[in-house]
Amino acid sequence: MTCRYFFSGPAPEKSVIVFERGFKKTPVCARAPLRLQSQCAHGFVSPVVLPHKIATLLYCFNERDEVLLMERLREPNKGLWSPCGGKLVTETGESPYACACREAHEEIGWKLEPADLHLTGIVSEHGYQGQAHWLMFLFEVKPRLPAAALPAAHAEGRFEFFARDALDALRLPETDRQQIWPLFWRHRGGFFAAHCRATENCRNEWLLEESIPQHRANA
Repeated sequence: MTCRYFFSGPAPEKSVIVFERGFKKTPVCARAPLRLQSQCAHGFVSPVVLPHKIATLLYCFNERDEVLLMERLREPNKGLWSPCGGKLVTETGESPYACACREAHEEIGWKLEPADLHLTGIVSEHGYQGQAHWLMFLFEVKPRLPAAALPAAHAEGRFEFFARDALDALRLPETDRQQIWPLFWRHRGGFFAAHCRATENCRNEWLLEESIPQHRANA
């Protein structure tokens, strides 16, 4: 039985579909979903499932209502500004709230309890950058950081406080700029759930699955 193997995914400048055994290489969009398929002589195609990763993001504010962001030194989003956070330890059954508290202590040296967190949103991303599916829990931290208490830089990146209107000038992940930040500001104090699906034509399709803006949450 003759089989051909196809691979597509992001590269520094472009991605290619590679046909082994010397078949033609064809460029594809670097943002297209990752595929690893085995196509045999009878035409059957079996896709390999992408990993599903679960993470938390911490939206921390100081006494001036400036948001704390980290310029990341590592992938994903290397060189871009985003809230701090990290992946759940799924092997131990860690909850999103426990993960957020642990990440707050590890990244900014702040000891939090689940009661210190407000779950503002849940974002699921299908085929993000062609590498993985993501499920992200967005928490606003209720206690405020002192305006002068900037966390120290570490191996993950460096921190700065920013006013809301300063975010437009920052290097942000595109999904954050286009969708996640607008959804966060609209639902701050409330709740939302949104799903993003990467398509083959390099477009992200967004679906707002639940929306409870702040004024409705406080009604």
